Amino acid sequence: MGMPDLLPPPYWTAAMVRALPDDGQRYEVVHGELLVTPAPRPWHQVVLQRLLLAIGTYLERTPVGLVLLSPADISWDAQTLVQPDLFVAALPEARALEWASIRSLLLVAEVLSPATARHDRFTKRRRYQEAGVPLYWIVDADARVVEQWTPDAAVPEPVADTLYWAPAGAAHPFILSLAQLFRPV
Repeated sequence: MGMPDLLPPPYWTAAMVRALPDDGQRYEVVHGELLVTPAPRPWHQVVLQRLLLAIGTYLERTPVGLVLLSPADISWDAQTLVQPDLFVAALPEARALEWASIRSLLLVAEVLSPATARHDRFTKRRRYQEAGVPLYWIVDADARVVEQWTPDAAVPEPVADTLYWAPAGAAHPFILSLAQLFRPV
């Protein structure tokens, strides 16, 4: 009688991740690599909520997309399932209200946590670039800085003092000062 296979699979798929139990962890897979993260810290949630409110207010006036939060189920192929902290889905796809329909992300923001920094800066960032996400913000709430990436960028562009997003079809851009985003609670 052989030993049972207790090792995790060497290569994960989106279907395998969807079959995992709901145990409070956040599971994602990018290029077959399983990413597991615990619940975020309160400061992470405060910054994320501020982004959500600011972008949500902007999109009410400029309806080019729908802002959503994780948990999500964004998948471009069988080897990918990501849960961006915050993202704006293209409005025609978002109106279906089905994860399988949402494939065009206009903006993604990940707020770093100690457990997610490597995944957000490297693994997921590369996947967002491959998917053609026009703008990706990596928000380091502890350092109070934001890096932005575009699909063709080889290095991040540091945001000096203001987040700026001009989505296609918008009459005016989204603008939010970092001082406002990182203000004390």
